[in-house]
Amino acid sequence: MSSAPVADGTSLVANLFVAFLVALGIGLGNYALHGTGASGKMRFIAIWLSFDAICHLTLEASFLFHSLYDGGVKNAVHYSPLAKLWMDYAKADARWATDDPTVVAIEILTVLGAGPIAAYCVWLISRNSPAYHYWVIVLCTGEIYGGGMTFLPEWTTGNKNLAGSGFVHFWIELVFMNLAWVFIPGWLMYESWAAISSALQISGAGLPLPKGAAASQRAVKNVPKRAKAN
Repeated sequence: MSSAPVADGTSLVANLFVAFLVALGIGLGNYALHGTGASGKMRFIAIWLSFDAICHLTLEASFLFHSLYDGGVKNAVHYSPLAKLWMDYAKADARWATDDPTVVAIEILTVLGAGPIAAYCVWLISRNSPAYHYWVIVLCTGEIYGGGMTFLPEWTTGNKNLAGSGFVHFWIELVFMNLAWVFIPGWLMYESWAAISSALQISGAGLPLPKGAAASQRAVKNVPKRAKAN
């Protein structure tokens, strides 16, 4: 890991901008569920997914645009405020200043896939659609996998591009912000797994059994209790 980077005014603006995106997520999540009588847990989920979609489709989309069509984030600093924010984040992870191919590839999938799916999940929640559970599992699997593919290459090569210390760039930008996209998607996956499992148990549906196994189960069910005891 590199030495502790210095937080400056740009660092403050960058984190305030993320806080602004969180506020937008709160507003949009509550608006989407207005009048639905949704529980506090579902409101939190809608808020998170709204923030998730906004973050992917605005902040990360700007990085992708500068990387693919603008000659890189460094070349856009002179005119793009968002490029300046990415250069500040590069103090936490230097790959974002060099348009690392792995990072860019992951961002293509994130912006074009995860962003729209997160927004779609909010819409499904607002319609109380059970299809939400499928799509949120797809979304969260992709986000956790994307996080792994972002950081595992660094961890296996000695963390050469990551900040080694510093409250803002290490603890807030590198640790807290990235772990949020591990623990919250993991929790959402568990919640939807529990809902799907419960629904299948109530409906009596399950995995299709081979013909022989199914016939054996039916035969056992048809045996009288007294005969079973004997």
